[in-house]
Amino acid sequence: MQSVYLGQLMKKKQKILAGFVVVMFLIMVSLSGINLLINSSAQYTFDNIKELQPVYCAILLGTSKWLGEGKKNLYYQYRITAAIELYQSGKCRKIIVSGDNSTLQYNEPMTMKRDLVKAGVKEENVICDYAGFRTLDSILRFKEIFGQNKGIVISQKFHNTRAVYIGRQYGIELYGYNARDVTLHWGLKTRIREFFSKVMCFVDVYFFHTQPKYLGDTIII
Repeated sequence: MQSVYLGQLMKKKQKILAGFVVVMFLIMVSLSGINLLINSSAQYTFDNIKELQPVYCAILLGTSKWLGEGKKNLYYQYRITAAIELYQSGKCRKIIVSGDNSTLQYNEPMTMKRDLVKAGVKEENVICDYAGFRTLDSILRFKEIFGQNKGIVISQKFHNTRAVYIGRQYGIELYGYNARDVTLHWGLKTRIREFFSKVMCFVDVYFFHTQPKYLGDTIII
């Protein structure tokens, strides 16, 4: 009798485990499908600057300039370089630098502006967006605050695809100029985070219809 009971218990556990595996498989397939959908926006992003049509305004997405222990953030450095290339090639007249300015000590937009101006971009052509706390905030404020319905977003390709996807879902004719990427060895954590960020992007766009944390009056540029 005991052996029969143990056999039934083992079968029950096996069924539960099998069900769990199936559920996890379906979840991963769904998450991967969402990533494939958003990554389809890569068709609107370009590595070759010559393939981009000129626009009035570009938007540079922020990240911190420094990592821990005073190390340079290559994502930041390569984005700045790409923004300078875009401006100097005549592909844009204005650049909105959008990033986090949540504390007095941390100011991504002003840091980016200083580096662009130092590299020769005219100061009056660099506009700070201090409320770009998330990619979605930066892209929607590009339209709602700065009045831009067309533009070029500057970041790494994996990030640009999400930014372009958001923009086009909200009626912005957005293209991406892909900054040089960081090797997978150094950027693995960022790639894993981006996988789930794309899932959250999908949820924000289709289910929550998320709006920026802060809006405000239109700024003419």
